[in-house]
Amino acid sequence: MDWKKRVEIIKGIAHALSYLHYDCSPPIVHRDISSNNVLLNSSFEAFVADFGTAKMLDLESSNQTIIVGTCGYVAPELAYTLAVTEKCDVYSFGVVALETLMGKHPEEVLSWLSSPISLVNRRLVDMLDNRLPLPRSQLVAQNLVRIATLAFACLNPQPKSRPTMKELCEEFLCGQTSLGVPLRMISLLQLVNCEMHMRGKTETCNV
Repeated sequence: MDWKKRVEIIKGIAHALSYLHYDCSPPIVHRDISSNNVLLNSSFEAFVADFGTAKMLDLESSNQTIIVGTCGYVAPELAYTLAVTEKCDVYSFGVVALETLMGKHPEEVLSWLSSPISLVNRRLVDMLDNRLPLPRSQLVAQNLVRIATLAFACLNPQPKSRPTMKELCEEFLCGQTSLGVPLRMISLLQLVNCEMHMRGKTETCNV
């Protein structure tokens, strides 16, 4: 599965979640977004599956519930609030997006986020799936940087500071500009701080 296919899979998941959150009435929170619940057809198009734990949001209530979901993908705030919001799916999407880029669950990367100083000397290229060669296409490299940047924004420990799935989809639709620096030089700290973000300062990056 090459980089282009992985980029399209991540975009497909984002559009599916945006549909659930904004085009369904009432809005639906999946609550168990993980790599196991993303199906691919023969053209590698992504489909979100398994709605056994999905919850329709009651916009006039707190939407408190028991913790459900797959370990390693569940938003951390559920452990102490038990309140389900669409930002729970956003966090899980961030995990799946990183997993798709890395070719494995990003457990170690998630642990680094609790201490940003540990990200200074860690590079994006060292995080990417080493079973694939680095992209030669500038456009593909830009897409990988954009996805990694947005994935880290989704993993913000403060739910209100995470982007919405609609904002993420808008980011994928907007134009791209040159990275300005070689892909090999981009650190994870730059991504977390949105320093490599294509559109400069946006609501998505002011977290």
